[in-house]
Amino acid sequence: MKLYYSPGACSLSPHIVAREAGVAVELVKVDLKAKRTESGADFLQINPKGSVPALQLDDGELLTEGPAIVQYLADLKPESGLAPANGTLARYRLQELLGFINSELHKGYSPLFNPATPEGVRSERKAALSRHYALLEQRLAKQSWLLGDEFSAADAYLFTVTNWAGHVDLDLSQFGTIAAFQQRVAKRPLVQAAMQAEGLISNVSA
Repeated sequence: MKLYYSPGACSLSPHIVAREAGVAVELVKVDLKAKRTESGADFLQINPKGSVPALQLDDGELLTEGPAIVQYLADLKPESGLAPANGTLARYRLQELLGFINSELHKGYSPLFNPATPEGVRSERKAALSRHYALLEQRLAKQSWLLGDEFSAADAYLFTVTNWAGHVDLDLSQFGTIAAFQQRVAKRPLVQAAMQAEGLISNVSA
């Protein structure tokens, strides 16, 4: 399988999940502005949406959208515990969290990366993000991970988007539990391996 990614983008989430699950994927770096892969291929011919992540399966099928991809990868190795079993309430809780992170956090950050976004819109988006983080702060004050005692695909997604805060001047200093969560995820060896592979951090053993 091939995972099309851009360093530090939302594609880091399925990259982490693949490593945590022990699923081998070939990483293909994409220049999102040029819509070209590292080898020069036209990315729009691969994924007409022009966005990452995109997962090309061994049979040639293409799966897009992060929440779908992380569940697919987790289900390849159910023993990893990254996604509860299908049909259980716990699985719907995972989907609930993935949907919340996708619609309220991920999309909330998007206009903040655009320099043309008016200041009024920026302020409104930051205020909304802070409200959403307050809910997650309450949840994580009661448990180590979003679903309880075990790291899941939702944690990988939250970690990925929350890493963007510093790039858009979003102040999360009031959320100490979120900060502790970010540190816990960042210390996971396979998360570090994913970030090293994307060039986001240097070799921590160096």
